[in-house]
Amino acid sequence: QVQLVESGGGLVQAGGSLRLSCAASGRTFSRYAMGWFRQAPGKEREFVAAITWAGGSTYYADSVKGRFTISRDNAKNTVYLQMNSLKPEDTAVYYCAASTSIVVVKTQGDYWGQGTQVTVSS
Repeated sequence: QVQLVESGGGLVQAGGSLRLSCAASGRTFSRYAMGWFRQAPGKEREFVAAITWAGGSTYYADSVKGRFTISRDNAKNTVYLQMNSLKPEDTAVYYCAASTSIVVVKTQGDYWGQGTQVTVSS
């Protein structure tokens, strides 16, 4: 029902910034809560940020609060993750997720993109 494609990843030095995008297709995109997760090699997938369908509420992992900002543009069917003050520990594959439930998005999404690699060098 929802197809997600991430983009914007790359290599950046510590302290730099990246902006990830998640282009979505689906009849009910604007009614889906959206989120971002990340997974480093050999580690469990980790929740990063989430946003409600109307964009009125956002949620962040403690590790990224104050540095990352999630936003959405329903007219463009796109969700963004602005990442500032990047640290080497932010290195991971970042995945976009979607669900009709904000609770599910904050724990485990119903739909997933293929991911985009973010590498932060020291």
